[in-house]
Amino acid sequence: MFIDTHCHLTDNYNNETSADDIISRAVDSGVGIMICPTANPTDIMPALKLSKLYTNIYCTLGIHPEYAPVDADTYLTDDILSDSRVVGVGEIGLDYHYGNDNRAQQIKLFERQLEIARRHNLPVAIHTRDAESDTAAILRGDIRGVMHCFTSSYDLAKKMLDRGFFFSASGILTFKNASDIRETFSKLPLDRIVIETDAPYCAPVPYRGSICEPSMVIETARCLAAIKGLPLSELETILMGNVKQLYPKIEI
Repeated sequence: MFIDTHCHLTDNYNNETSADDIISRAVDSGVGIMICPTANPTDIMPALKLSKLYTNIYCTLGIHPEYAPVDADTYLTDDILSDSRVVGVGEIGLDYHYGNDNRAQQIKLFERQLEIARRHNLPVAIHTRDAESDTAAILRGDIRGVMHCFTSSYDLAKKMLDRGFFFSASGILTFKNASDIRETFSKLPLDRIVIETDAPYCAPVPYRGSICEPSMVIETARCLAAIKGLPLSELETILMGNVKQLYPKIEI
């Protein structure tokens, strides 16, 4: 089976699409497990509830930098993060794409969530956009996790590879103008790669322009298999092992 390591199942895809339908289509396409992250702090409880309703859904809980300066401790409590369905803290990180006027607030929120992850011995799912230098400077020491939807430079990839991080390929890998990203993933070791959709965003070719769903992660897998020169079935087995290493709480 394939595993979508990052799909926002609490987002409002559209008024006519239910979680049941989305999950059913994913399973029918060969996606056996889905990991639902949070970005908005108000999605934390819905994501946890969803993971308890479906045995093949897990969650990573965190607050995206766009919500800085929200208080992480208000939402990421000990009882929530100790739940068996919570496999990591994310997505968290830094995003200066629209400016860094609130840089200090973003960094404070990021660092606090890293402290929370350390306390619970949980891996982190990292969002970084136009913030490579600060991200690399902060992600030092005893923290492990994945660079979610990785589209940053190979220079950052080498640094985070040396620190034990995994790298997640999204549908962007399939885009015509993503040759640099494909080149980066061609260099990354197979045992450090996982895949995701980042649904409902970043729908892969041939679905580009559509609302993305976990079922579409297969297209990213096909692209990655071609890059690595592997049969899809062999890549499937490798990716399952990688996810288990990244998120040990998941039962595969």
